[in-house]
Amino acid sequence: MSTTHIDGVSVSTQASVYFDGKCISHGITLADGSKKSVGVILPAALTFNTGAPESMECVAGSCEYRLAGSEVWVKSGPGQTFSIPGNTRFDIRVSEPYHYICHFG
Repeated sequence: MSTTHIDGVSVSTQASVYFDGKCISHGITLADGSKKSVGVILPAALTFNTGAPESMECVAGSCEYRLAGSEVWVKSGPGQTFSIPGNTRFDIRVSEPYHYICHFG
């Protein structure tokens, strides 16, 4: 089941906009100090670079992703999560709006 609400957070009201508006997210900080972002990726094929390890949780829509060094595309839909190591990259293909929560660390 995908996350539908995150209570007790501080939200950055300034959106982070990437890839000419194809990815838009807002940063959130939980009461324990952990950080996440909540956003949407519009139909596109994009490559993201990571600093910290990330887990992408699908809230709605779907995507296909490919981790660095792999030739295999994997589908991810509502309630599913995939993990990306830190200091690497991943490719993502989206054919419908992909709503996500990015968990850092």
